[in-house]
Amino acid sequence: MFGFDPSFLSSLVQVILIDLVLAGDNAVVIGLAAAGLSSDIRRKAILIGIIAATILRIFFALITTQLLALGGGLLIAGGVLLLYVCWKMFRELTVSQADEHEAQEALEDSDKNADGVVAGRAPRKTLRQAVIQIIIADVSMSLDNVLAVAGAAQHHFEALIIGLGLSVVMMGVAATFIAGLLHKHRWIAWVGLLIILFVAVRMALEGLGAFVAIPEIPFVYTPHAVAGAAAAVH
Repeated sequence: MFGFDPSFLSSLVQVILIDLVLAGDNAVVIGLAAAGLSSDIRRKAILIGIIAATILRIFFALITTQLLALGGGLLIAGGVLLLYVCWKMFRELTVSQADEHEAQEALEDSDKNADGVVAGRAPRKTLRQAVIQIIIADVSMSLDNVLAVAGAAQHHFEALIIGLGLSVVMMGVAATFIAGLLHKHRWIAWVGLLIILFVAVRMALEGLGAFVAIPEIPFVYTPHAVAGAAAAVH
């Protein structure tokens, strides 16, 4: 069954926090893109963005584990990509509160600051411009999410499946709520950032270990373990 050992529980907690933070992050990006639309098409753009993010997470989940199972250079590449994700998250966490407020108003379709308009300060745009912006962001953030979850799950295939299923549910059902939660409790996002940073460094070091001898590292993401998890799919 799931084998509730400490390593599994640690991986599962990391996976859940990563899902929570990246789902909220993705929702804010969608909200920022939709903020410049008129009220009659804003909800349509947000719905398109959430559906696209959900589908992309499923697609990337089908290929990412198989690629990481090859180990070596791909693990290093995955670690470097997650380091870039950390940098993006850091910038987003320090973004102006005004921009985040506009995104939150668009997501909730409410005039939260009582200025008479919903996301009125955002640059105006067309539905096509917003959808293109959202799809591009969704591709990047969905890959980020699946890669981070795969790295945090390590050899625990059950944690990987739970995490990927949870990320789909979070984006499809609770994205707006999660974005609001992270807006009110910023420390959750900072904890998520630290976890992703840990996963990125661990993944890169394990990939490097395929080419040069490095000291044994606790809780390391191993290519052989991932290969075993990938084989369990079949």
